[in-house]
Amino acid sequence: MSKLITVFGATGNQGGSVIKHILADPQLSSKFKVRGITRDVNKPAAKALAEQGVELVTADLNDKSSVAKAIKGSHTVFLVTNYWETANPDTERTQGINVASAAKDERISHLIFSSLINVTETTNGKLPHVPHFDCKADVEKYIRGTGVPCTFILPGYFMSNFSQMFNRGEDGVYNFALPISENAKFPLFDVAEDTGKFTNAILKNAEKLNGKRVLAATAYYTPRQIVADFEQASGNKMRYIQISGEQFKSYLPEFMAEEMLENHVLLDTEGYYGGEGLEESLELLESKPVTWKQFVEKSGVW
Repeated sequence: MSKLITVFGATGNQGGSVIKHILADPQLSSKFKVRGITRDVNKPAAKALAEQGVELVTADLNDKSSVAKAIKGSHTVFLVTNYWETANPDTERTQGINVASAAKDERISHLIFSSLINVTETTNGKLPHVPHFDCKADVEKYIRGTGVPCTFILPGYFMSNFSQMFNRGEDGVYNFALPISENAKFPLFDVAEDTGKFTNAILKNAEKLNGKRVLAATAYYTPRQIVADFEQASGNKMRYIQISGEQFKSYLPEFMAEEMLENHVLLDTEGYYGGEGLEESLELLESKPVTWKQFVEKSGVW
């Protein structure tokens, strides 16, 4: 008899990738029935999932009883929260805790949470304004305290972010401008494609990975490597420009400027994952993740 996996954010980048790869995997698709959580079961992306046999339900993450109803009967739950929906760490924290608490009450066998490191703790308070990392780490800590069997997938730096960051100068050369050195390390990640690859690996190694973190990234790239691969894959020229923190913040909305600055400074200091290597996580995969060069080639943005 198939077990039920409930996937939050079913029509988003992470949840959608998880469902896509489970359905495409003969072993997992025979083991699991998929339930997708989305706010609107009538939108085209949700209907497309329903046509593939996914059960679609709605849930309010701010309401524990709604969450409990949505995950009832599940063996496994994949949870992703969206900080930027409200840009309020208290809201994201509460949503994550609601799901974790409901998972404990419903005796869920495996909770997979899309987490991140605590930047304030990792940097000993030097970078205290990166709440979209820190509140996920708070939720992770709470999940660990529930006793629910759990694994944490930590998505890397989204390759898709660059579509909004690169701008073409009047001379036709793309500018890549950040307030960090050419030695900074970006753990690049094609979130829409590869979240599911890492989650499949977690599902197939659930017992071994109980309580563990899986770092979901292709490789560490310096700005120089990002530029070189971009030029080769796109045929366009690019230059990297190190700008000041104040200049960087001037390009951003005030509510997120300091957060984005510190988020990038992290890449140039303690590191996105606190200096941890990717090798152990990459060894879990059955198929290789998308490289930055491949992403540029397939994106068609540049």
